[in-house]
Amino acid sequence: MPSAPPAAPPSGLLLFIRYAFMPNNLGYCGGNENEVLFEHAVEGRPDPRLAPLLVKFTGAVPYLRTIAAANGIGDPFDPRVVEAYWIGNELLDRVEAGDLYRSLEERFGKHLPAKVRDQVLRKPPAGAKPFHLFHVLDVYRHLEADSVGMAAMESCRISWGQVREVDGASVTVDRRPLVLVDGKLALGEARAERVLRAFEGRGFADDLAAGDWVSVHWGWICEKLDQRRLTNLQNASAAALKLANQTI
Repeated sequence: MPSAPPAAPPSGLLLFIRYAFMPNNLGYCGGNENEVLFEHAVEGRPDPRLAPLLVKFTGAVPYLRTIAAANGIGDPFDPRVVEAYWIGNELLDRVEAGDLYRSLEERFGKHLPAKVRDQVLRKPPAGAKPFHLFHVLDVYRHLEADSVGMAAMESCRISWGQVREVDGASVTVDRRPLVLVDGKLALGEARAERVLRAFEGRGFADDLAAGDWVSVHWGWICEKLDQRRLTNLQNASAAALKLANQTI
């Protein structure tokens, strides 16, 4: 029987680190405090002094602020806000198209060619939400021009997998990959893949058993998912794929 999944961390700061750790470790985003962030998240030690370090994740934080403002939440690192951005929840539904449009225009309007700018800015009225996969498929892909291919988008998106086998620091999961079908993005059939859950015996998913569901980012297990969070991630991802395919 699968073991019972834990509740989401009471600290949004620690939840943010779980998802941002691996791309930060790889040098793709954030500052140079990876070891400090990892220590706090592994040990479950929230600290208000982490917030200035997380603000350095300039790709994610403006989305958090947009979600928080739309929901009347003062702290962009509130755990509900952080969860909404990375894996989706009902807070996304309360973000108006105009709020996301203004945020995107302010951040990216001057950095994109006119045609790409128009493509990105038409997405909020079409239903885009400040969700991580939206950023990957409809913003990041354009900002990085030709350097972003399927492999990068596949690694950067938050995916989900079902644990098949646990082997120390590695876990074999059944996971659906991002694929192209007739020129459109889709999720392929689930296949077995090995992902990491620990460095030097420490990580964010110690208590795993066959049958558990986990979230994966850049080949790293961020956390164990309960049914609510799994369903939210699946639904928000499907909506983001559908939206991206309008302009692919």
